[in-house]
Amino acid sequence: MDAVVTASGLRTPAIRIVREGRILPASSFTRAASIAGQALTGLVDARRVLDEVRGGATVVLQGLHRYWPPLTDLITALERELGHPCQANAYLTPAGSQGFAPHRDTHDVFVVQSEGAKTWRLGEEGEEEEVELHPGRVLYLPTGTRHSARAQDDLSLHVTIGINQFTWRGLVRRALLASLDEIEDGHLPAGWLDDPTEVVEGLRQRLAAVAEQLATSDPTTVVVAHEQDFLTSRPPRLAGGLVDALRGDDVDDDTPLRRRSTSTSVLRGGQDNGLRLLLGDRTVDMPAWLRPAMEQILAWQQFRPADLAETLDPQSRIVLCRRLIREGLLTPVR
Repeated sequence: MDAVVTASGLRTPAIRIVREGRILPASSFTRAASIAGQALTGLVDARRVLDEVRGGATVVLQGLHRYWPPLTDLITALERELGHPCQANAYLTPAGSQGFAPHRDTHDVFVVQSEGAKTWRLGEEGEEEEVELHPGRVLYLPTGTRHSARAQDDLSLHVTIGINQFTWRGLVRRALLASLDEIEDGHLPAGWLDDPTEVVEGLRQRLAAVAEQLATSDPTTVVVAHEQDFLTSRPPRLAGGLVDALRGDDVDDDTPLRRRSTSTSVLRGGQDNGLRLLLGDRTVDMPAWLRPAMEQILAWQQFRPADLAETLDPQSRIVLCRRLIREGLLTPVR
């Protein structure tokens, strides 16, 4: 936390400061600078942040999973396991202070206490229950749970893991939107305000057409499209990728390789009976005959290209492994 706040060049909106329920304006703890003559705004002014903390303010690091590797690993694994977008924030609160006023979140939250102690008040006003968290304890807050928290006798640090759930309503909306594409986007008739009857009948016909389209639509198509959108819109996880790009062509049959723990990897059928690898931020299309080799690679944590001898000839397995290094799924063991 110290390194991120005081020495990382952090910028808003990755950081917020809150005091007793009030979010402080960014101008109160940031400064401007320039790089190569270009203005750079929203830079954290470490001295001003420290002054705010001494005055009882809470520092919030937002989207911490984007730049703190242990949380990157955790969030990637959770998204793959749960099938829902996840995020991580951190909250540093001085002794005896409270950040946010009682509020509700629109997503599920897991609170992981890391340092110090914090007392949480949960439930409706007048009916609250108190829970005190110490390092290593985890509190689950279902969507909509009213809550607030106050640090105890020492500085408190906790991390929240937010689960931004996909919903049945969202999936049904996707199916409806696909059916709406079949309805022409023509204008309502001129003068319809004087006699809406024609519009009512026209709407009835179009609603019937949408209902018919929905009744014959394939739910598999909707779910597959939803899955592909999710598994191609995650941030790329490419730590070490620069070195891989420079040395990836040095791979031979005996080079030890490992699958990146932070890389989402799902194998599905592709176009023209081919193979499609979903890698979190993109897709890779392959011929279907590579399926046995790809299934082996995705099942192993570490291997050598020579281990693919039962499914691929020497040249094919080297080409495949080099390609997967470029795509970020594999990395040489150093």
